[in-house]
Amino acid sequence: MSRLRGIAKIPGQVASWLGERFELEDTVMAVLRHPVPRELERPIGWWYVLGSATLAIFVMQVVTGVGLAMTYVPAPNSAYDSLQFISHDATLGAVVRGMHYFGAGAMVILVLAHMTQVYLFGAFKFPREANWLTGSLLLLATLAMAFTGQLLRWDQDAFWAVVVAAEQAARAPLIGEWLTRLIVAGNNVGGATLTRFYATHVFLIPAAILGLVGMHLYLVVKRGISEPPVAGLPVDRRSYRARYAQMLRRGIPFWPDSAWRDAVAAMIAVVAVALLAAIIGAPGLSKPADPTNVVADPRPDWYFLGYFAILALIPPATEAIVIVGLPLFAFTFLFLVPLLWPDGERHWSRRPAAIAAVALPLIAYASLTVAGVESPWVPKLEGGTLPPSVTQGLDDAARRGADLFVSKACFACHGIESSGGRRGPDLSHVASRTARDQITARIATGGGGMPAFAGSLAPSELDDLVTFLLTRK
Repeated sequence: MSRLRGIAKIPGQVASWLGERFELEDTVMAVLRHPVPRELERPIGWWYVLGSATLAIFVMQVVTGVGLAMTYVPAPNSAYDSLQFISHDATLGAVVRGMHYFGAGAMVILVLAHMTQVYLFGAFKFPREANWLTGSLLLLATLAMAFTGQLLRWDQDAFWAVVVAAEQAARAPLIGEWLTRLIVAGNNVGGATLTRFYATHVFLIPAAILGLVGMHLYLVVKRGISEPPVAGLPVDRRSYRARYAQMLRRGIPFWPDSAWRDAVAAMIAVVAVALLAAIIGAPGLSKPADPTNVVADPRPDWYFLGYFAILALIPPATEAIVIVGLPLFAFTFLFLVPLLWPDGERHWSRRPAAIAAVALPLIAYASLTVAGVESPWVPKLEGGTLPPSVTQGLDDAARRGADLFVSKACFACHGIESSGGRRGPDLSHVASRTARDQITARIATGGGGMPAFAGSLAPSELDDLVTFLLTRK
């Protein structure tokens, strides 16, 4: 019996030894026990758990990502097969990959939900402006993480989705060509693109997120958790610090009085993702990426569908403005929020404009996401034909080129005489502005998001295609 008592004391002795050697009482425990406020005898509640849930999902993403990286091979001839092995043959591979996939969506949702709660509660106001700014950077990093992870699947959907994204980036004024080269690591999506996306997804962005999370948590502890908003009690920079100090004097310690809510929320988030992964499993892959097979109708992951639906619905003349202007406006607004409105009312009932700023974009983007499921942001590549006015009177070589223009899917991205796609430049009068050698080089080598066709066209076919385009004056 005495031996059992001695064994039972071991964990406490180990904890005591570690606490004394690393001075945990003065560091970790001091942070965990920092007081959280009570405003009018109301402690912080469940609305404040979204940040902890997001952090838990990020940790899960790191753990599952490390597990995937042990088997995944970031090379064009191996990436697809290694993912198939993970999904179907590796022990628990489908569950781990499923958790990573559903965790990405969960992290996007939780970051947006957390920022919405902070915005509606007015928690971005003085003296917590820097908290909001680091949170905005974390949102940007989360979206970048989700975007770069898509290409690593290296199937047709992932490959052509990035091709379309690069083509859209190429339309940005002034920086379009530079931005495209930065994204695809060259002129075309290929092995160098996969390597760049892998390094960015696995090393660069997680390191940035870790640094931003550390800074964000430091600011939360240093500035204190924002108290629940009270209607009619605005933020006054001259008196706020003294009032907040008074709230802390009658507050409660974060650990353990308040931390249990964060622990429960984090556990629910992780368990929900794990259940989705176990029940649904890893998402299926389409056919392997094939740059020579341009017959594809890719779709990005659901959280980007709304944005690409916008690109499908707007007039071509405004694409450059939207591609650059919409993200620029959104993130400029995010970063200006704490600088333009650092004080004043915090309660959402006294800030109808804040409610509208959340509700209207949410409704609009949800509607666009639904539309994006069927939206032709990437055109359907079957069933198109050139109008008779384009093909009449052509000689044999030009007629063969016209047939190639349709069969090789050029018609899906480029319009001629109001027919065809509109993702690429209109070619109705291409011969009046471009020489033969320039047309030949662009078709063969691609660039600016356009795939290279040198590997899928014989020299005679390339010559016939260029001959046809030279009739468009």
